[in-house]
Amino acid sequence: MDSASAIPFHSLASSVTVFNGLNFSEWCEQVQFHLGVMDLDLALLNDKPAAITDSSSADEKSFHKAWERSNRLSLMFMRMNIANNIKSTIPQTESAKEYLKFVEERFCSADKSLAGTLMAELTTMKFGGSRSMQNHIIEMTYIAARLQTLGMKVNDSFLVQFILNSLPPERRQDLRNKGIIQLTSWFKELVKDLK
Repeated sequence: MDSASAIPFHSLASSVTVFNGLNFSEWCEQVQFHLGVMDLDLALLNDKPAAITDSSSADEKSFHKAWERSNRLSLMFMRMNIANNIKSTIPQTESAKEYLKFVEERFCSADKSLAGTLMAELTTMKFGGSRSMQNHIIEMTYIAARLQTLGMKVNDSFLVQFILNSLPPERRQDLRNKGIIQLTSWFKELVKDLK
C-alpha cells in the first residue's frame, strides 16, 4: 500500500465512533459504511475463496488477491476503532467477517439493553417546562433516531403520539384541534406551532 492511500484510510478510520461495548449498532453501521466507501468490504460480503492452485483462472487469482487485501485491511480498520479494554475480550481470528460476528455476539445484548432504556424513556417522557417545547420535541425525536440505529424503528405516527402524550393536556388538545397529526410534515408543524 503506498503512502497516498494510507492517509485516507487512517483519516477515515479516525472518523468512526470508537466501539466501547455499548454502541455496537452505531459502530457496526459506521464500519460497514466506511469499508464500503473505501471498497474494502469484499471480505465482509464473501466467504474466503478457495486456495489458489496452478489451475486457477486469472479471475479467481484476482478475486483471491482482492479478498485477501480486503480481509487484512478490514480487520485492521475494525481493530483500530475498538477501545483497548474491549479488544482483549474478542477472540482472535484472521477473518474480518468472523471478527465482526464475534463482536456482535458478545456485545449486541448491550444494544438491546440500551434500546429498552431508550424506549422506556421515550414512552414515559413528560414536558416539565424547564426547557422550551421545541427542545423537548427535538430531544424525543433524537431518542427515536437513536432507537432506529439500534434496529428499533419508531413509526412517525407513534412518535407524534408519544410527543403529544408528553405535553400538558391543554397544549395537547390545542395541537389535536389544529389537525397537526398529519404525517407529511408533522415535525415542521409541531416545531413551527411551538414558536
